[in-house]
Amino acid sequence: MHPLHHPLFIRFIIHFNEEKDYFECHEVGEEYWKSVAPKNKLHPLTGWIQLAVGMYHWRRSNYPGALRSFIRSKVKLASGNEWVDGFDQELLIKNISHAIEAVTERKPFSPFPIPVTSNELKKMVKNYHAANPTVDQDPYYIMHKHRLRDRSSIINLREQRKRRNLEL
Repeated sequence: MHPLHHPLFIRFIIHFNEEKDYFECHEVGEEYWKSVAPKNKLHPLTGWIQLAVGMYHWRRSNYPGALRSFIRSKVKLASGNEWVDGFDQELLIKNISHAIEAVTERKPFSPFPIPVTSNELKKMVKNYHAANPTVDQDPYYIMHKHRLRDRSSIINLREQRKRRNLEL
């Protein structure tokens, strides 16, 4: 299977292009990354994740965070490897460059889609989406998801780690 045909990456595309839920892009992208290249921050998949993070920050007017994420994303996605097969890479890089300019100039958020060119990938996205229809979400919730979601498991995990470090 081509790495970008993985169900988690298909979900990434749907979250990005259709739902514009960049937080969920980050979540599924990170889950996929941890399964293929854990801790390898130079892996090309991290470029996709950083693109989603940049969009999330830009929408929230966190311009410094968006700029850092877009610059890192552009470097990784410009390299041209199997992790950009099936996409109009030239348009993708152009869109990221425009986002970098806009963020630098503190312009308002302006979403753009990931330009899918592969008919096979388009079909996979369509089929996945048909089998798993999206539910409209509150735009405020999507915009501030990292603050509004249930974080109790994350907090508990941090507390456990703190206790373990104190015991050492």
